Amino acid sequence: MRRRRPPAEPRIERAGRWLYEAHLRREHFAPLPEELAPRSVADAYAVQAEYVGLRAAQLGSVAGYKIALTTPSMRAMVGIPDPVAGDLLEKTLRRSPASVRAADYTRLLVEFEIAVELGEDLPALHAPYTRERVAQAVAAVMPAFELADDRDADLAQLRAHPLMLIAANAWNEGAVLGTPVRDWQHIDLAALRGVAQINGVVVGEGSGGDVMGHPLEALAWVANNLASRGLGLWRSDVVITGSLVTSKMPKPGDRLRFELGELGAVELNVE
Repeated sequence: MRRRRPPAEPRIERAGRWLYEAHLRREHFAPLPEELAPRSVADAYAVQAEYVGLRAAQLGSVAGYKIALTTPSMRAMVGIPDPVAGDLLEKTLRRSPASVRAADYTRLLVEFEIAVELGEDLPALHAPYTRERVAQAVAAVMPAFELADDRDADLAQLRAHPLMLIAANAWNEGAVLGTPVRDWQHIDLAALRGVAQINGVVVGEGSGGDVMGHPLEALAWVANNLASRGLGLWRSDVVITGSLVTSKMPKPGDRLRFELGELGAVELNVE
C-alpha cells in the first residue's frame, strides 16, 4: 500500500503549483523563481511529489517509476552526481502498438528501454536492496518506449539549475509497453541487444549492460532511492530502467520500432 504523503511546506507547494501551471501553459522549460527553487536533492524530490500530485488528478495515480541519467557522461552533462527517479502515472501508460500526437507535446522525446513489472512488494522497511533481491520480485520484463517532453529546454540553463530535472519529474509523459515476458529468468538481460528504428531505418543500438551495467541494477537503485524517501515499490508497478539508445525527437508521420531480442518489440506511431 502506498504511503500517503504528508502535507508539504508552503514553499514546496507553491513550487509544485508553479511547475504544474507552466506545464499546462506549455511554456518553454525554465527554472523556478529563486524563492521557490529547490535547495537540495531532498527539496527537489519534494517539489516533484507536489507537481506529480497535481497532474495525478487528470492522469491517475502513480503506477510505476522511471530512472534517468544512468550513465556518468549524462550526469556530467547535466551536472547531477546521481541518477534521477521519476513517477509514472496510470493513464500515461500505453500498450504497443500505440499512437501519439506530436501536437500534444512541446518537443516529444522518445527513449528505448527495458521495462519490468513487479510481482511482489519491495517496501522501504526492507531496504537496502540488491540486484539479486529485486530480481526475485520481477514478474515480467518487456521492451518499452519512454515518452518525454523537455519543452525546448536549454541545456546550459539546465546545467545552471540541475535540480530542476528532479523537480520536473525528469520530463516524463508516460511509456509505451511491449508484451510482458513472464518466463524471463533464462534471458541474460545485460547481453540483450536493442535496435531502434524510425521508418524502418536503424537509428541506434545498445545493450542492457549499457544501463548501469545491468537493468536490474537500475531497478535496485530505484527501490533504494524510494526507500530513502520512505516510499516503496509495489506489486504491479512498472519500472522503466533507462535508455539503451540516445533520445530521439520523432516528427509527425514517423513510425518507431524497438526490437529487444527474446523480449520482442514495441511500436509507436507519431501522428
